[in-house]
Amino acid sequence: MTTKQRIPPRDRDGVLQALRAGVVPRRGLQYVQVGRAREVEALIKDIDRIADGGSGTRFVIGDFGAGKTFFLSLVRSVALEKGLVTMAADLNPDRRLYGSGGQARSLYNELTRNIATRTRPEGGAMASVVERFITTALQQSKASDQPVEAILQDRLHSLSELVGGYDFAQVIENYWRGHDQGNEQLKADAVRWLRGEFNTRTDARQALGVRTIIEDDQVYDGLKLLSRFVRLAGYGGLLICLDELVNLYKLPHATARNTNYEQILRILNDTLQGQAEGTGFVFGGTPETLLDARRGLYSYQALKLRLSENTFAAQQGLQDFGGPVIRLANLSPEDLYILLTKLRHVHAGGDADKHVLPDSALPAFLAHCNQRIGAAYFQTPRNTVRAFLDLLSVLEQHPELDWQSLIEDIEIGQEPNTELDEDEQAPSATPAADDELTSFRL
Repeated sequence: MTTKQRIPPRDRDGVLQALRAGVVPRRGLQYVQVGRAREVEALIKDIDRIADGGSGTRFVIGDFGAGKTFFLSLVRSVALEKGLVTMAADLNPDRRLYGSGGQARSLYNELTRNIATRTRPEGGAMASVVERFITTALQQSKASDQPVEAILQDRLHSLSELVGGYDFAQVIENYWRGHDQGNEQLKADAVRWLRGEFNTRTDARQALGVRTIIEDDQVYDGLKLLSRFVRLAGYGGLLICLDELVNLYKLPHATARNTNYEQILRILNDTLQGQAEGTGFVFGGTPETLLDARRGLYSYQALKLRLSENTFAAQQGLQDFGGPVIRLANLSPEDLYILLTKLRHVHAGGDADKHVLPDSALPAFLAHCNQRIGAAYFQTPRNTVRAFLDLLSVLEQHPELDWQSLIEDIEIGQEPNTELDEDEQAPSATPAADDELTSFRL
């Protein structure tokens, strides 16, 4: 990052406020990304394969605070730049891949609300995707002198081979009618159906003339339909990011866990066998979520077989980036030093003359962290980052203070213990005592 590069105030404030509040920023990730070069390279290859009509599933595994959520956000940004559509959601007890009480449909709602394109990176791009499909059909109609309805039916015909494809195509045609007739209500109802927001089939039939809605047992089928549709609309494919896989691991009932693991197995099989063209999934989870033989993914034998690490690489202490599991490597001391220099530069708005800390303060700060909590601060840099930003904020407001004495007074928090009790009683998915710590995934 050059000292002449100015950072827009919106990006600067967004990055700093998000990191200090304990969340990953939605904007400005490029200003603070360090390390993870081989991991990023592996996911870029996946994105390119998806854009070429392939598919894939990855499991990004790392400790709490190791950078999973940040990494997933970075991957989504890359996918958007390469012309893919992205969807993202955090799994929790009320948002699962499978459920009998609306939990799966709730996950689908969240994913479709967060659907994003390069021109709508913040989400809410469902209508934009449909509009692009309609626009290309109109252009094709003018070029070929054919009716728009005939072109729409021809282009949507391939959806009929998928579960729910006929009604999906009918909903898109309804959106076109609303577009053609200036009927905004019909367009809004079509988007509501695509987002899975109709609660009953009766309401959907009255509004759109279709007999089905997205229900708990049809969520993955709905995602496959969306994936094919975005390719028909001219996008490269669909990347779906599901974070907080640990919340499936924490489900107290074995039946609930296993039914969700069955859905993961179905996704994994489809993407590995090429039956989900132009579709990619990225899951974020902790090591226990993967490795625990009683509750984790390894407790489901079929998943264990597919997700087991490469023994040849493991024997040499290496990681196989061609497998479905990517373990986030610890940040090196050099990486963390670079991260602090980038944070200082962002805090100054990209103006080196406005740095509130000299270069000599950075190694002093890192040495203090090492003395306080040892090498663990390289593995989970979350608390180190927050303490550093707090230090910058104080010095900005009180420039007369001595940074050396402030560093000596800084307390660096420890990471929470995430192990389960021996009786397998799962802790609360969002324990109040740990809210401040567990919410941040840098």
